[in-house]
Amino acid sequence: MVRRVSTTFASPFTATGPPPPRRRTRVLALPEARWALVATVAFLAGLGFDLGGAPSPMYGILYAVAYVAGGWEPALEGLRALREKTLDVDLLMIVAALGAAAIGQVLDGALLIVIFATSGALEALATARTADSVRGLLDLAPDTATRLTDHGEETVPAAELGVGDLLLVRPGERIGADGRVVDGVSEADQATITGEPLPVVKRPGDDVFAGTLNGTGALRVRVGRDPADSVIARIVTLVEDASRTKAPTQLFIEKIEQRYAVGIVAATLAVFGVPLAFGESLTDALLRAMTFMIVASPCAVVLATMPPLLSAIATAGRHGVLVKSAVAMERLGEIDTAALDKTGTLTEGTPEVTDVSPLPGSGLDADALLALAAAAEHPSEHPLARAVVGAARARGLRIDPATGFAATPGRGVSAVVGGCVVEVGRVEAGGAGDAADRMQLVDGVRDRDDRMHGGDGVRDLADRRHRADGIQDAADRRSVVAHGMQDAVDRPSPADGRRNPARSDPGFHPHPHPHPHPHPHPSAGTTVLVTRDSTPVGTLTLTDRLRPAAPAATAALAALTGTTPVLLTGDNAHAAARVAEATGITDVRAELFPEDKVNAVRDLQLAGRKVLFVGDGVNDAPALAAAHSGLAMGRAGSDLALETADAVVVRDDLTAVPAVVRLSRTARRLVLQNLVIAGTFITGLVLWDLVGHLPLPLGVAGHEGSTVLVGLNGLRLLRERAWQG
Repeated sequence: MVRRVSTTFASPFTATGPPPPRRRTRVLALPEARWALVATVAFLAGLGFDLGGAPSPMYGILYAVAYVAGGWEPALEGLRALREKTLDVDLLMIVAALGAAAIGQVLDGALLIVIFATSGALEALATARTADSVRGLLDLAPDTATRLTDHGEETVPAAELGVGDLLLVRPGERIGADGRVVDGVSEADQATITGEPLPVVKRPGDDVFAGTLNGTGALRVRVGRDPADSVIARIVTLVEDASRTKAPTQLFIEKIEQRYAVGIVAATLAVFGVPLAFGESLTDALLRAMTFMIVASPCAVVLATMPPLLSAIATAGRHGVLVKSAVAMERLGEIDTAALDKTGTLTEGTPEVTDVSPLPGSGLDADALLALAAAAEHPSEHPLARAVVGAARARGLRIDPATGFAATPGRGVSAVVGGCVVEVGRVEAGGAGDAADRMQLVDGVRDRDDRMHGGDGVRDLADRRHRADGIQDAADRRSVVAHGMQDAVDRPSPADGRRNPARSDPGFHPHPHPHPHPHPHPSAGTTVLVTRDSTPVGTLTLTDRLRPAAPAATAALAALTGTTPVLLTGDNAHAAARVAEATGITDVRAELFPEDKVNAVRDLQLAGRKVLFVGDGVNDAPALAAAHSGLAMGRAGSDLALETADAVVVRDDLTAVPAVVRLSRTARRLVLQNLVIAGTFITGLVLWDLVGHLPLPLGVAGHEGSTVLVGLNGLRLLRERAWQG
């Protein structure tokens, strides 16, 4: 039995604010369940009177109530479909029930209607529970928020907040919108959004998410995103959109459903007419034909596909992976090769201070050197400057005020700290003595914008949040501010295809001279020199940190696909090899332009592979589109990558990538199981009816039972165990 139950979820926001949704739909809240209950009660009461020998009008009226209560809705839907020249299999069930009543089998017809209605109620409940798992996310978002204005505080619906509004979030309240802390210190429980198990300390400058729970401190938050575009709202919207799509298997089934239904009608007429022509009684021939029409209906086949895929989409959404369609969910399980971007995917895409080395005779220890560099870098908004300042704050160091700050593209920054001129970055070899020679800092290294995304005018994550000091036009954005990563030296510029100028500089040496304090290989990160009054006092090394889950994720993908993932990156071979070694990847393709990544994906697919590409940047968007299936990292991902990808990993948890592939494969297996179950029941019951004598009640029970079984089998993927694998 197939009921046309809507899978469209309520919109998360309205003009007057979101209504408080229920976490779990009550059974009797569904009209299908209420009508099924009325039909069942009327049938059981009529059956009691019938078996008790009551007058026929008494139980006849109750059976009639069962017919009407359980059959009016599918009959109406079937007639509407018939008006559009479409034969609905639900209508066949109603015709079969009325046919049974016409030949005196009123009890059997009523039983068919009751089982039919009960099956429809169970399917409606299953669909509602799938929707509940997604709608439950909206419970996290508060209905109202406290907005601060020039005249004081006001409580407004969260849906009416605008970008730039200043919110007051008191202890224990849920944050009303995505934004950034401007004042106050507290902890936020954001496990539902980011997956972090412990509350995260929030200070001025930190991002917060709508629906996360504030801790013991009060925060002032500047709204940075429209409530309708918050992380919570995007999760719901994407899963809503996915629920409206249909997988190729489902589309194929629906394509043949009409022809099959017409064939059933023709076969039913034959089953009725042939035995009748050979002398079988009218009642027996009609009963056999009605039974045949019931058991041959493809209700279970039609329901075989969508429940598993929709359940998988809902489960993935609860775990931070937004699969955009049933088609995308089905295709994820087909992949047999994974190709991964490096920066922002296998690595975090943000620099981190990993080594602080004072020079002998400088009079500084590691903390003092870091504090000195942080003081000079503090006014800068460059990502590497932020990393240095962040490292100093993490150690609890005091950052002295700086004056006379200046940022010079291609050189670095300088400022007066404690009466001394402090420079961080490149120092001309002739002016810095032997110590500078030992460092051999690289001129012209591009900043992280080109390393992550490629292309003129394309902003990376840091540039979307900040405007780098001293970088105002496209030429400066493509040049280095002496904070460029050392591993970008050997990589061709995505903007113009030329090698870095440092490569053609005859005075350039790719490796530093020996130094009394060993430093990482140049490919391991960016090394900058700190000078005080033109005297070198130490070095800082910054690296793009590998995501902790990267080795486990690549190993899991290798186990799922039977082949080691491929690394496709625009960075140089040294940097790529370092990441590949840490993650166990053996197929490394470095120094790639965006079109090179696309060609690499296409080459793999021409070789018969179905490629999953995982990336985050604008330069990854073409490869995401070309791949059999594309996943984008949600936090640092560019808008273009997020739009192009088939699925988005909201929490940037790499372990979710193999998990969603595994979930998709489980969904595909359940679809196959459902088709086998449905086909087995239909074949067995049809043969029984044609060869032997299948009682109508037993045929009804077998047909509707298989439909319910198929639906419930697909809903197994809503369990937590389905994600764990």
